[in-house]
Amino acid sequence: MASVTYDHVTKEFGNVLAVNDLNMEIADKEFLVFVGPSGCGKTTALRLLAGLEEISRGQILIGDRVVNDVAPKDRDIAMVFQSYALYPHLTVFDNMAFSLKLRGTPKEEIKKRVGEAAEILGINELLDRKPRQLSGGQRQRVAVGRAIVRHPKVFLFDEPLSNLDAKLRVQTRAEISKLHQRLQTTFIYVTHDQTEAMTMATRIAVTNKGMLQQLDTPQAMYDRPANMFVAGFIGSPAMNFFPGKIKKEGGKLFVETAGFTVAIPDERAKPYFDYVDKKVVFGIRPEDVKNPQFMPPNIHGEKMSAKVDVIELMGNEIYLYLVSGGNSFVARVDPRTSFKAGEDVQVALNMDNFHIFDTETEQAIR
Repeated sequence: MASVTYDHVTKEFGNVLAVNDLNMEIADKEFLVFVGPSGCGKTTALRLLAGLEEISRGQILIGDRVVNDVAPKDRDIAMVFQSYALYPHLTVFDNMAFSLKLRGTPKEEIKKRVGEAAEILGINELLDRKPRQLSGGQRQRVAVGRAIVRHPKVFLFDEPLSNLDAKLRVQTRAEISKLHQRLQTTFIYVTHDQTEAMTMATRIAVTNKGMLQQLDTPQAMYDRPANMFVAGFIGSPAMNFFPGKIKKEGGKLFVETAGFTVAIPDERAKPYFDYVDKKVVFGIRPEDVKNPQFMPPNIHGEKMSAKVDVIELMGNEIYLYLVSGGNSFVARVDPRTSFKAGEDVQVALNMDNFHIFDTETEQAIR
């Protein structure tokens, strides 16, 4: 088992800065997920660790060992790709055993390791089949099994669920989480899907344009996003943003936008006195926009008027697409809500969970 350290790592492809001064430590046995939009540098960061790309500047350590000049095969890592990359002419057993045979591992040891991996993944009955006889989910398990048999210090996963249908993705991500608990090995996982990141990670690293935006636990990142990019990326539907100003009246602070004005609770007002009469961005998540009729007790609910544009019935909840003061936003409300499209309604903002960002830097104000 081993920790992983990115020590001021930079990767340039010509004039393109794919990874910009990445500096982070991943603890032994941690499940870290890199997440971000396409082209943000997350896969490049993984490939640098695997030795599939050469570092432009900085160092990568696995444990206490600098691996910049170590060949990929000697880094004691195993990688699972988006593409299953199975040999079509080999059986499942031979696909899983292939790397061990190349290393000259004794036959009995190969049989033991493949058997153990197949047992963990529930694919014992598939060992004699060829890849063409398997479903997508089964092929992905074989690809994971091929990594497990190597007993690596670090597992690397590059968007391994992208080729699976929605139901199978949910099932497989749960299996990967259980696998991490069972193997007690360092997992580093890349995805563009923030749901995968939130449900599996010990910590999440959000990246954008080659730069690390925030590194934190899933709940801390949801509750306290560092900036507007993280706030808009983590959470589904995304956080609502409203340009506005901080106003002061009679010792109390308010957020004033084009469509509404809401009071900031006194216990949360202190960080914003320096921003009185300055432009800010007010953020609130859809789940904190309530139907006043079904609002939970003991929260600071500030009412505002809006017009219902679109309604999406989800069964256990309703998504309302609303418009106020020229701003479009989303609410996730109680399924008993009876609003209709085109109707003028009142909703309540949960001011216990609001966010305010600096307009110029886009950083959260705390």
